[in-house]
Amino acid sequence: MAKLSIKLIRSVIGAKPNQRKTVEALGLGKMGQVTEKEDTPQIRGMIETVKHLVEVEEI
Repeated sequence: MAKLSIKLIRSVIGAKPNQRKTVEALGLGKMGQVTEKEDTPQIRGMIETVKHLVEVEEI
């Protein structure tokens, strides 16, 4: 299964509480931090919620 590299490129300051929790659930805390996740429909849905805060790249 494919993997996704997810990078937090914008701060969560001013973001809605559900978006902050989604970023945290993706394993991101600080700007510039990168995490790798499996490409599943659940992860894609989380990325869709915070697409304006993250940068996604397929590995």
